[in-house]
Amino acid sequence: MKGPYEARLARVYDHILSHPDGDLSPEALARVAGMGRCHWDRVFGAMTGETSAQAVRRLRMHLAACWLVQGTRPLAEIAQEVGYPDPERFLRAFFAQYGFSPAQFRMAPPFRPLVRHPRKTLSQDPAAMYDVTLVQCPTRRLAGLAHRGSYMQINQAFARVSTILGEHQLFPTAGPMVGIFYDAPGSVPEADLRSFAAFELPAETPLPAGLEERALPAGQEALLLFKGSYTGLPQAYDHLFGTWLPASGREPNEAPSYEVYLNSPLDTAPDQLLTEIHLPLKPA
Repeated sequence: MKGPYEARLARVYDHILSHPDGDLSPEALARVAGMGRCHWDRVFGAMTGETSAQAVRRLRMHLAACWLVQGTRPLAEIAQEVGYPDPERFLRAFFAQYGFSPAQFRMAPPFRPLVRHPRKTLSQDPAAMYDVTLVQCPTRRLAGLAHRGSYMQINQAFARVSTILGEHQLFPTAGPMVGIFYDAPGSVPEADLRSFAAFELPAETPLPAGLEERALPAGQEALLLFKGSYTGLPQAYDHLFGTWLPASGREPNEAPSYEVYLNSPLDTAPDQLLTEIHLPLKPA
């Protein structure tokens, strides 16, 4: 029997195949899945090994390939029916998928039996397994700066926030560093990834000039404690969204996932870094 998350995947795949010329944007597919965009992007990527946009292109091209070899319909008509009103874009997308132009494929189609992308296989190495616990978290008041672009460069925003807090002598009262990540990597161009670099501040502390205030709501969250270099965090996210969440039966709420950094690479060896990954959940 399929679990609820596998059923969501099947529903999304069926929707793509049934409506290849429709709105198959990540936002539309998240609605079909019945989840918020950010969390669905992470679940889909962790469970399948591809983004929803990649799945749409692959399945559209699969349908086009089937129709090419099943008759003599004009290429422009097939392109239109799989969501490519511009025949040139269709030609480029088809060649990228199969290594043949549509006309060449129609004359001598290679055998392509797989319709669906194979499910992503997560490592079963015990060293790659992670403990996830359920915790009740209070409201977090954050002071920080927005960052747009590669998540690997969010340290630049953290440096600016640290400078401002230092100028106001607020480090003695500030809490840990917190990073909010609004987009799943791969779901949007790297230059458009949105994040927020911040420190927790007590409610009574005035917000320093130059920083933005944001709040993370109180509620139950899944917490994965990751130990090691930040370069290993993507695998931890894959486990949280691709293994733990589907098996848990729980639903993420609309709040973004975030990270709490319990120590710093400035004075800690990479293999000793401790990072909490928080996934806010709907009430059970």
